[in-house]
Amino acid sequence: EPGATNHYDHYTKEESPTELRGGDRDGRHKDRAFRSRERRKHTQRPGSESKPDRRHRDRMPKKEVARGRDTDRANHRPSSDRVAQAPPKPFEGTIRFLPRQSLLENVVAQIKSGSVAYSLFVLARLFLEKPGRYEVRLTAKTEAPLYQLGENGGISVDREFLERNAFRFAQRDFYQVNVVESDPIKGSFSNVARCRLSGTLLGPTNHHAYQPQLRGLYEQRFSRRMSFADYQRQIEIVSDPAVVERWKEEARKITTYTTLREQPPLTFSSAAETERHFRSHYFPALVHSVKDVTVGGTSSRSLADRVLNRAIEQAWVRETRSPSNIMQELASRLRQNGLHIFRHRRGMLFVSPIRVRAFVHEQAGVSPLVNAIFEAVSARAGINRKQLFETLTGNGASEDAEPRRLALASDLRWLISEGYVIEFNDGSLDLPRTKSKQPRQSAEALAASARAVDTLASTTLWPLQLIWREP
Repeated sequence: EPGATNHYDHYTKEESPTELRGGDRDGRHKDRAFRSRERRKHTQRPGSESKPDRRHRDRMPKKEVARGRDTDRANHRPSSDRVAQAPPKPFEGTIRFLPRQSLLENVVAQIKSGSVAYSLFVLARLFLEKPGRYEVRLTAKTEAPLYQLGENGGISVDREFLERNAFRFAQRDFYQVNVVESDPIKGSFSNVARCRLSGTLLGPTNHHAYQPQLRGLYEQRFSRRMSFADYQRQIEIVSDPAVVERWKEEARKITTYTTLREQPPLTFSSAAETERHFRSHYFPALVHSVKDVTVGGTSSRSLADRVLNRAIEQAWVRETRSPSNIMQELASRLRQNGLHIFRHRRGMLFVSPIRVRAFVHEQAGVSPLVNAIFEAVSARAGINRKQLFETLTGNGASEDAEPRRLALASDLRWLISEGYVIEFNDGSLDLPRTKSKQPRQSAEALAASARAVDTLASTTLWPLQLIWREP
């Protein structure tokens, strides 16, 4: 039997296969690496530095990388969730509150029917108390005009805002909107999407009308506040079966739009199609600039432009606290209607159908009862009719008490009708100031009067016994 072949016969005893393999690697491979380094050393260009060996490259300290450029680039990179929008321009014009003409005529008629004087300050506040009693006049500067949609449409300080929402604001003026119900929606839906901000049901997310309705609601109501990505985070999924059924009932309603200014009329089945027709036929000449515009008080509290809404609200708060502007307007209109404005009680302004004047006759030339009335009224401030009669006629037990009371009533009526005694609407009596001729009040004087009476009116309020015929 032949012996087993020994593959290591040619090796000496002192050498082991492992040592030979290691020696081969350390010898032949090291020589190859040495020759490569020597070759690169001789072929290297003058002035250049050799690169470190790849095996030792990881051990070398790493150079600090300047990240300033990358950081700035990341900070200035436009985000997909942000919408670059300029802040809205504030309204820089003037805002004045005017009494509504129909109500003012009613107040003038009631004042003329009596003989009492009314506080102009309290009257101004009563006009400002409810929005249906006043109008708001907006006057813009030449360099920053207002923009209006049509003759009596919406107003705004931003032309782009009106252009973007023109169809929503003016669709009722150009189209007749009809809502009909279609067949019930088929299919089983376990949940619906709902807008948290408005409460609008948008339907299931896999429904074909979900995306158009979502985008339309965003463009109409929330595009100026936030980006579309931010608005999508305000959508919640509701699994309540009652809410799902309510959406089904709402989705059954189909809205059609029929033109009002074309013959024959055209009918559109979707809002998007109607808006395209509106923008191509009516919109180009609809938006125009205006310098001043007057809106009703009720309408002024629900303007679509948030900038104007906020400006009117702040102006109303200031005017209610010190109504100098509307007092000036009231004084002018009341004078035009034949009423008289005079100052009394710490410089407050009052309106009366009677021209007040001081009594300049001698005491010897009038009856003793008239002199007694003057003395009683001047001696006690704020005396009323009942107190005056008790002072001058006593308890009324004597025989001549009744004739004396009738004579007193007749003389007092004559003094009030001639303006020698003032009867205020709270029932108090007083004498006019010594000056018989009152100068016309300027705007500065009215403003000073409003400021002076502000603290007084906070503690003392003279109720006006007038009938307000609300619109």
